[in-house]
Amino acid sequence: MNLQFQASAAYWRGNKDRESLQRVYGISYPDKKRLQAHYQKLEEAKKYDHRVLGKNQELFFFHPLSPGSCFFLPHRARIYKKLMKFINNQYEKRGYEEVVTPNLYNMKLWETSGHADKYKENMFLLEIEKQEFGLKPMNCPGHCLIFQHKNRSYRELPLRMADFGMLHRNEASGALTGLTRVRRFQQDDAHIFCRESQIKDEVRSGLEFIKYTYNIFGFTFKLNLSTMPESHIGDLATWEKAEAALKQALIEFGEPWAVNEGDGAYYGPKIDITVSDALNKDHQLATLQLDYQLPERFELCFSSEEGKMERPVMIHRAILGSVERMVAVLLEHYKGKWPLWLSPRQAIVCPVSQISMRYAEEVKDHICEAGYYVDVDTSDKTIQKKVREAQMAQYNYILVVGGEEVKNGQVSVRVRDKDEVTVMSVKGLLQHLKDQVEAFH
Repeated sequence: MNLQFQASAAYWRGNKDRESLQRVYGISYPDKKRLQAHYQKLEEAKKYDHRVLGKNQELFFFHPLSPGSCFFLPHRARIYKKLMKFINNQYEKRGYEEVVTPNLYNMKLWETSGHADKYKENMFLLEIEKQEFGLKPMNCPGHCLIFQHKNRSYRELPLRMADFGMLHRNEASGALTGLTRVRRFQQDDAHIFCRESQIKDEVRSGLEFIKYTYNIFGFTFKLNLSTMPESHIGDLATWEKAEAALKQALIEFGEPWAVNEGDGAYYGPKIDITVSDALNKDHQLATLQLDYQLPERFELCFSSEEGKMERPVMIHRAILGSVERMVAVLLEHYKGKWPLWLSPRQAIVCPVSQISMRYAEEVKDHICEAGYYVDVDTSDKTIQKKVREAQMAQYNYILVVGGEEVKNGQVSVRVRDKDEVTVMSVKGLLQHLKDQVEAFH
């Protein structure tokens, strides 16, 4: 038997106010060969850890004066903008409307929603004029207020609200882990208000949205139906009805799925989507949750065709999940080599000498005007060193310009990690970049 051990500190039952204990992990293999393969996998994971790659690529950092809250550096902000643009484009095609909601609410809101009972210890609280307020850890109660603020008709349903608002959750300091476990984050959060007869189609549509997105990222995924937990709100009949609706949507979606007994949210069952990345690590990112409870608690209603008041059903939905966690997963999945459409360093122009510097700046301007991130290496290094450093910095396209390129209005194009050089016109290069981005390459 071959063993590997690892130790770490942990609070008793996760309570940060209790004593710190020593946690020991152990894994065994029947032979040395398989243990060695395990070690190699761990070393590869360390090499492509998002915290290491993020530092090397100058994407983000954390500071002890704001623990658990990430600072996005310019190149990380570029990735964020690309992801948001992608999701927003999909929202336009799929019938979502974006809303913006407050960050701070009186605790009366959270008492109505049930979060004050179930989630208060994970909230950041403060007192204002002798009243208790909390920073929002999720968007759903605020979306209920939007639905509630005017009379609604069945003609408006399904009503799909999307929100990229900041969320804050008071995670224990010992649980904070890079971008995967933070206190301040954003989600591509959405809530769908619909009739019971629309649940199946809306859930199936959400699953298709997830499949489309994850295929672009190159993820494989697994589906789990998480059912009623021991601690929950609502009666058994409502839970059974909700679980049956999700089961039917999963059956019609046609992908394999399993049941995760007792792991639903306290207000309703959910479909959890676990993705596998290029390192064969599993991550829980997207979710679809069915909720009969919040519409009941907020007394939401709409008028039917007969003029009668009916209660809507609420679907909680996220595709990326936490954007911070998604960036961490993608960074490790791509091993730091971002595809062109997401890359914060899409191209760099490398002039051979000072003579071609002006032309290099002109090429940069053309590419920048077309909407791409491009830099110019203005150093006096040799062209070989410029190209090597551009490759190390993970620029997708390295554009060399010398006397011949200046004379003919062209660029010599080298693709990251490839030795071949292709000579293109600037117009031809821009068309090539456009084609690659549109194909999500």
